[in-house]
Amino acid sequence: MNKKILILSVFVVASCGLAYELIAGAMSSYLLGDSILQFSTIIGCYLFAMGVGAHFSKYVRDDDVLSRFVDIELAVGLIGGLSAAILFMTFSWMAAPFRTLLYVMVFLIGALVGMEVPLVMRALNSRQTEFSELVSRVLTFDYLGALAVSLLFPLVLSPYLGLVRTGFLFGMLNVGVGLWTIYVFRAELKNLTGRFLRACAVLLLLVTGFAMSDRMVAWGEHGLFGDQIVYSTTTPYQRLVITRWKDDTRLYINGNLQFSSRDEYRYHEALVHPVLEALPWARRVLVLGGGDGLALREILRYPHIEHVTVVDLDPAMTAAFTTRPELAKLNNNAFSDKRVTVVNADAAVWLRNNGDMFDAAIVDFPDPSSFALGKLDSVPFYDLVKKHLAAKGLMVVQSTSPFFAPHAYWTINSTLREVGMRTWPYHAYVPSFGEWGFILASPQLDYVPPTTYRLPMRYLNADTTREMFIFPPDMQPLPMAPNRLNTQSLVHEFEQDWNRVIR
Repeated sequence: MNKKILILSVFVVASCGLAYELIAGAMSSYLLGDSILQFSTIIGCYLFAMGVGAHFSKYVRDDDVLSRFVDIELAVGLIGGLSAAILFMTFSWMAAPFRTLLYVMVFLIGALVGMEVPLVMRALNSRQTEFSELVSRVLTFDYLGALAVSLLFPLVLSPYLGLVRTGFLFGMLNVGVGLWTIYVFRAELKNLTGRFLRACAVLLLLVTGFAMSDRMVAWGEHGLFGDQIVYSTTTPYQRLVITRWKDDTRLYINGNLQFSSRDEYRYHEALVHPVLEALPWARRVLVLGGGDGLALREILRYPHIEHVTVVDLDPAMTAAFTTRPELAKLNNNAFSDKRVTVVNADAAVWLRNNGDMFDAAIVDFPDPSSFALGKLDSVPFYDLVKKHLAAKGLMVVQSTSPFFAPHAYWTINSTLREVGMRTWPYHAYVPSFGEWGFILASPQLDYVPPTTYRLPMRYLNADTTREMFIFPPDMQPLPMAPNRLNTQSLVHEFEQDWNRVIR
């Protein structure tokens, strides 16, 4: 029976160990941006630390194996359980030491986790377990635990519990293993009362943290965003936060500003109207991204538009801007218009499986800060969009800042040209963003920027439109290679560009 308890412990501790690694990776991605370097260094640091822990496990005396195992479970539960909360609070209120603290915690957790399995194997060996059975059972349950968490974390734990509450949950599991070990092996353990009281104290702390997770996240996000949070949710795809200060409503996705209600009209007028003003014959429009409905609001101002298809990955995004009155007001209840069809799906998958043709396409994805987003600004993706676009149709792509991220911006331009599109880059000043860039493209149309607009505009007129298509000396074109799926050069260029300007 005791052997089975120890084997089951391996399953639990393996699950917890991988969970802490995933939490650290997800937390750094959410707060710092998705990066191969970040994930690689976190994984490398964690595995190295496990090796260090495994090495130092040999210095534990045979008669102290179970006692040290209990101590390690309590330490892992405490540090690992608090890790997400501590990291989030640190970044929110004093961002400078975040990276150092991140890797210190990853190393500590990894070192402690690295000691767990060797100690369990030694405990089993002392109970006359055959070597072949020992290795087979321990490794089997170790890998099964890792598999369980790798499936549960992205599908259930992260979207429904959130990173902070998930950290506390796995911390409690570690402490639970420690308490169960204390109970089962009470006859073999030293200082039984002291260990039991320490375990109860750690468990109480973690339970309290679990219960107060929402308050912690709200407090941390207040420090991160500064303004009152009116809506927040974690979905399987992203973290959505909407803030308000006086008359300014702002949307953040994974901590990155998407719009400010005070000046979003500049962005969305510049995004939509240079396209549709040039296509008075357009009837069908495709919107990729744009789940806030603000680009859709501008499109629906044209009475000749008969149908708009909006393809956005996250149903929570489109639902929030459809059902919440304060958000639906921003887009003039655009999603309730009978001309609109909303599709919640991966844009690339939908384009491959759909045969509809469109007169215009508005591509309004978030910036290419991750490889999941970078694939949407790649040669294969633009080739898919081109196949759904009329020969004389137009598409426009939100293309980050040509001033702050020039290499990324001109990479998008090169990518569009690689699929045989004519391009017309342009830019507009949006106070909350700074100088922002867009790129118009068409398979065959010879585009001329509009000199007048049929609809009243708050920002666009003949002068502002003419200036948008003129690039000053400090924003001149750069010779960049197109973004291909096997290299994802755009993501690297975007990250390097913004690292030069963000402190």
